[in-house]
Amino acid sequence: MPEKITAGRPPLSTAGASALYIGALLGPSLLLLPGLAARAAGPASLLVWLALLVLSGLIAVVFCALGTRVGSAGGVAGYTAAGLGERAGRAAAWCFLAGVVAGAPVVCLIGGSYAAAAIGAGQSTAVPAALVLLGLVLTVRLVGVRTGVKLQMVLVAVLVALVLFAMLGSAPSSRAANWTPFLPHGWAGVARAAPPLMFAFVGWEAAASLTTRLRDPRRQLRLVVLIAFVVTSLLCLGLAAATVAVLGPDAGGAVPLADLMRAAIGDSGRILAVGAALVLTLAATNTYLTGAAELTDALLPPTPTPGRRGSYAVVATTALTGGPLIALVGSGVLTTDQLVAVPTALFLSVYLACTAAAIRILDGLPRLAALVCCPAVLALVLGTGWPVLAVAAVALTAAVLPGRRSGSAAPDDALELRDETAALTAHEGH
Repeated sequence: MPEKITAGRPPLSTAGASALYIGALLGPSLLLLPGLAARAAGPASLLVWLALLVLSGLIAVVFCALGTRVGSAGGVAGYTAAGLGERAGRAAAWCFLAGVVAGAPVVCLIGGSYAAAAIGAGQSTAVPAALVLLGLVLTVRLVGVRTGVKLQMVLVAVLVALVLFAMLGSAPSSRAANWTPFLPHGWAGVARAAPPLMFAFVGWEAAASLTTRLRDPRRQLRLVVLIAFVVTSLLCLGLAAATVAVLGPDAGGAVPLADLMRAAIGDSGRILAVGAALVLTLAATNTYLTGAAELTDALLPPTPTPGRRGSYAVVATTALTGGPLIALVGSGVLTTDQLVAVPTALFLSVYLACTAAAIRILDGLPRLAALVCCPAVLALVLGTGWPVLAVAAVALTAAVLPGRRSGSAAPDDALELRDETAALTAHEGH
């Protein structure tokens, strides 16, 4: 994990900050979600991508304004607390933590699915592979291995290059017939595709950490957000379009990038895709678990010797919940789509809290963007279905817990560190 950002560290250039921001928005979820969307809505899934990209842009405006006007020390908990109070801020922090814990098995399932695809196996192999990946990343977290900034940047570059190669290399295999029927499952399918896809757009809150590293945050951050939005939008739309145009009836598979790579260069393409998927899985999960451990340390009652309580708590919780969740997918009780909905709902609840707070804090265009985003995000949260109950349980539990005593480290300080990790990972994520 990167060092904590301080005023003494070298400032980030606009190009460097843009690269970090792109890394926060792109990650293993992009290797799965085009397939889930195509399965739910067929070619019409592109309409969902377009609509959510517009929403994502408005959310970016909100977080950009929060990052420059409210300050970076609080992160999403600080933003929420500033507008809705301390208890709401604490609830946002715990929803983020729960989202990380629930997202870890999803990311490991993505890596496991790509590993199984490389050898031509199916779900029966993907589930054990996911369990192995989960065990490996939890072990890495316990021994304290942290991914470096340069390595994370390389991983982001690899992912971008692979997506571009898959899109362009598979283009000759596209067929016009794959775009019909455009609405195979009606508008209901379009509605079902929307909530899971928001898992691909978690990461805008990373602006909080970047403000401390920019020479002129008010000027640079707007350009950084614009560059990141344009790049990620083109990649998401391009991959979604290629998934439909090239794969057609097979677009709903669990490994769309591997399937596109196979269309581009044959069976060796799947092996190339699985290598990237496994590395991204390990790096992204380790980075987010590291940030969650730091935040947990700040939320736990203070002790004279805190040690590594955060790491132990996060690893234990992730192991106790992640293993059974992956096993439930393997037994058919849960589907990958349903499992993705859990962290999606939790992260969306954080966005809901921040946009609601922004309505009270901001003014002008950012406040107008927040007024649009807040009900839209609420609709997406409700659209996830039963995971809303998990969100309610986490938020209510966190809200009634006593706050930390004065003189102890504040959750806001830890959330700044968590936001740094979000900016340096290839995402959970979301």
